[in-house]
Parts: sequence; structure tokens; C-alpha cells
Amino acid sequence: MYRVAVCDDEGEQAEALQAAVAAWSRARGIPCNAQAFPSGESLWFAWQGGAFDILLLDVEMGKTSGIELAKSLRAAGSRAEILFITSHFEFAGEGYEVDALHYLLKPVSREKLFQVLDKAAARLSQEPPSLVITSGGERVKLYAPDILYVESFRHDIVIHTRTGECQVKESISAFGDRLRAVSPMFYRAHRS
Repeated sequence: MYRVAVCDDEGEQAEALQAAVAAWSRARGIPCNAQAFPSGESLWFAWQGGAFDILLLDVEMGKTSGIELAKSLRAAGSRAEILFITSHFEFAGEGYEVDALHYLLKPVSREKLFQVLDKAAARLSQEPPSLVITSGGERVKLYAPDILYVESFRHDIVIHTRTGECQVKESISAFGDRLRAVSPMFYRAHRS
């Protein structure tokens, strides 16, 4: 199931985009959960280290613009497909810095949105295998190629990745089974 975040400070626009994503999900038979957020700050708070696969971001919002939010999410390791929603294209160059998939002009046509969501789904289907963990009260999506090794300490495990460490309350056996289910490249050697 794809998790989609719609972030727009105009309530009607956010609701229309959320409804269009739901219509795309039904039309394509692709399970999808779309959530709307009224500000960049509210989405950042809900993001929790990778909780969304597709982001529809209004470029011009109050305190935090869609561009600034996208830069922060990328810096924190988000691999989500980013679609910018804008009234004009003057910020298009900045989208390249965050590997944005597309810019959509307001008012967004449903047909064009469907085409871009199709492209996002195609790119996501080529994404490396991943699993979701809960670390420090936050849900985090880990990509198998980013995991270097895992260690066990009493009732916790520490997952060492290219970007840092995550501590999880799970047995190494249970985590190992989940990890091998998505990527058979991992083997267990003693307690790590």
C-alpha cells in the first residue's frame, strides 16, 4: 500500500487532491492511503523518518514552503516521490535539487495527476526492498541495501545503516526473519 501525503495550506485544494489520489487508487486498483496536512510543519511532524511514499507538496505555503520541506525530508533520508503543486513555475529549478518527479500547475487536472501518479508508482516499484521498524517511538522505513549489520543487546537490537543507527525492541531472530523475507542477502553470525 502506498502512503501519500498531500500538503497544502488551502483546505479545499488539499481535499480535492486527496480525493483525486483516492480516485486514482480505485481506478488503478493500487492500494493507497492519502492524508492531508495543512502545513509543512504538520507533515514534518507526521513524517517520522519515512512514513510516506509519495508527497504532493504545495510550493507556496505559510512558514515552511514545499521546497524547504522537501529539502529537509531529503536531508533526513526520505526517498519519497515528490510532486510539487504550484501556481507558477518560477521555483522549478529548485525541484532538481530534491529530485522532484514533477511540477503540477494549479488548478491540477485529474488526468495529469493520474499520469504523474502512474509514473511515481512505476518508480516506486523499482525501489529496493525495505521494511518498516519502530525506533524511538517513530516509524522508520529501512532499505535493505542501506543496512550494514545488526547487533543484539539483551532484548534490543541495534541496526547499523549507511546513515546511522536505530535501536529496536525486537529479537534478532524475529528481525532476521523479517529482513530475509524482503532480502535473502543477509545471514546471521552468532549475535549479529
